[in-house]
Amino acid sequence: MADIRFDGKVAIVTGAGGGLGRQHALELARRGAKVVVNDLGGSVDGSGGSSEAAQKVVEEIKAGGGEAIANGASVTDDAGVKHLVEQTMGEWGRVDILVANAGILRDKSFAKMEIADFEAVMNVHLMGTVKPTKALWEIMRQQNYGRIVVTTSSTGLYGNFGQTNYGAAKLALIGFMNSLKLEGQKNNIHVNAISPVAATRMTENLMPPEVLEKLKPEYVTPGVVYLCSEEAPTGAILTAGAGAFALSRIYETEGVYLGEGGLSVEEVRDNWAKITAPDGQQAYHNGGEQSGKFFRKMQGG
Repeated sequence: MADIRFDGKVAIVTGAGGGLGRQHALELARRGAKVVVNDLGGSVDGSGGSSEAAQKVVEEIKAGGGEAIANGASVTDDAGVKHLVEQTMGEWGRVDILVANAGILRDKSFAKMEIADFEAVMNVHLMGTVKPTKALWEIMRQQNYGRIVVTTSSTGLYGNFGQTNYGAAKLALIGFMNSLKLEGQKNNIHVNAISPVAATRMTENLMPPEVLEKLKPEYVTPGVVYLCSEEAPTGAILTAGAGAFALSRIYETEGVYLGEGGLSVEEVRDNWAKITAPDGQQAYHNGGEQSGKFFRKMQGG
């Protein structure tokens, strides 16, 4: 089969000044994409800012014969996001790919976490994905082409101590993707999620060096770049780390119909084994499929 290429395509990668985002930007450029390297240049907790990191990645891309420009806007700033899109359109006249990778961490147990820490993380991860997507959406619709990759996490999918803020934001992105994939279908806009495990500034203090060595960002990037391609699926949650890849899905059991007359808390308790039995469980494509199951069961199906 032919190599996956992005000649003539334009990609925006947020949080691309280092770590995962840098690798995504480099590989997209290596395969022919024109890349906007967006990075605020702040610290892991979101404080500070400098466009120096983004410019260094641009220089790397250009040294390899690629085309790239730097952008230092915060993905949470409306004016900054507007300028990001205007800068891209002014330079190349289209946007085909968005990799929403920017993020921060403010880890604390929920008992010790301030609401400001919760809001800051939600704002960067969730709204910092929503705002660039919204700014690009009409462009992609008019082009009848777009590829969007949001960045989720095992913390959002499965939980992690000390990361209620991060987990809430990361799972919210799956809800965002699940509806956006439906709205984008008729205009050939595919929306997917990557759930990476990688050695970055955000994980360097969480694991020993020998483990981090096996979790290089470049071991995740091939999955992300595939999700950016013309061949990409839509609505997939791709998990990746250390060169391994898997698909995460939200399943719902077949359940049991308990009727309406005399329905009680005790009936739910007494039928818990049937409610949770995995036989026949499904991963639905949209919320209407769940409703359809309930109507079917109500009618005795």
